[in-house]
Amino acid sequence: MTSVSKTPTTNRLSRIAVLVSVGRHPVSGTARYSRNDAAALTLATRLAAQHQATLDVLHAGDSTNPALREYLALGAAKVEVLAVAACDDIAPALTARLKGYDLVLTGTRAEGTEDSGMLPYQLADALGFTLLASAVDIDIEADITEAHITVRQFLPKGLRRRVQASLPALVAVHPMANTTPRYAYAKLREGTIEPVLVSAANPAKSNAWTIKPATAKPVRLAAAEKRSGHARMLSATTTESRGGSVVIEGTSVEKAQVILAYLREHQLVDY
Repeated sequence: MTSVSKTPTTNRLSRIAVLVSVGRHPVSGTARYSRNDAAALTLATRLAAQHQATLDVLHAGDSTNPALREYLALGAAKVEVLAVAACDDIAPALTARLKGYDLVLTGTRAEGTEDSGMLPYQLADALGFTLLASAVDIDIEADITEAHITVRQFLPKGLRRRVQASLPALVAVHPMANTTPRYAYAKLREGTIEPVLVSAANPAKSNAWTIKPATAKPVRLAAAEKRSGHARMLSATTTESRGGSVVIEGTSVEKAQVILAYLREHQLVDY
């Protein structure tokens, strides 16, 4: 008889972690809480109250950033900050800290920083957790033998999909999650920011970020559409010739002259 090893599951939800980042206001650029992570914190607070689980709020970065205190007003009793330098990879430090948790919640991506959206995938791979992305609702059902998490995922064009998995799991919460974060100034005054020193990541595996000015993408030249709306609708249902010519014979100079004549005819170049 052959046995298949798998990630061990838990029969109850006892430890929840929420990863929060520093967001950026879309107009002023001022540092603030991230809306994605605020939605994840609201969902985690509700689940912790339902299942009597412990809730830890974690951030990797600078503990002196004033935007972190806004998570206290949103319901976090304490924000634990892992001291990671600005240019270091935060995935190794978070991986070491998140071991032993049943459920990890985070936003889909950061706002205005290294917002590649890859952190949930890196952590799920390193921890061996099931990854459930684009969550708008989360439900936990536990029985005697196992606990299951059911996530309703956001899909394009208004579609939704329910996915079920076993704990432990990592859930990336979509910005349109079914939550309403509540801001309370009194909680901001009561909560604390707790810096935590972590061991440095393996320098052999850390890759430094390369920052350079953005370059403009090439603009595709396209002739202006001069047909009527009725003609365009007919062309969507029928196959018709759009004109043009195929130049096979001739030298490269002659072929270039044909292309230049087309560009001048449609006023795509001014020389």
